[in-house]
Amino acid sequence: MAGAALIDREPRLDVVTAGTFSVDGQPISWRTREALSRVGLEARHHRSKQISRDHVENADLVIGLAPEHVQWIRREHPDVAARTATLRRLVRDLGTDGSLTERVARLSLHEVLLEPWEEVVDPGGGEVEDFITCVFDVVELVDRVVDRLRPPG
Repeated sequence: MAGAALIDREPRLDVVTAGTFSVDGQPISWRTREALSRVGLEARHHRSKQISRDHVENADLVIGLAPEHVQWIRREHPDVAARTATLRRLVRDLGTDGSLTERVARLSLHEVLLEPWEEVVDPGGGEVEDFITCVFDVVELVDRVVDRLRPPG
């Protein structure tokens, strides 16, 4: 959901989506597809993939939707921890002064104590209404932060 919203809001961003506990190659669920359609988005060609070293080693920023996603990155790819945050934390804390690299570095993300307020509730096996609630939440957060992620120019 967040990847589809980021790509839609700023096509110049190089967005890669991957999960911390994913089965490679699965299409989005019908519930996710329905939720995305409610906000005018789609991810027709999306296939799930597990996060790998290639996904994160050159990323300017790794965004998780829940504290456990950030914790997973800290465990599995500790060298990327300083560039990894939850979407909610970025909305709250990412400044606008300087390059994205400088602004992310100032957050000292590798030292941040992750907190419950940062979680975007995963609709998981819930009903389609849960997915719709989630997509509205995710899109609102993306809309609040995307200007600070845009490449210069």
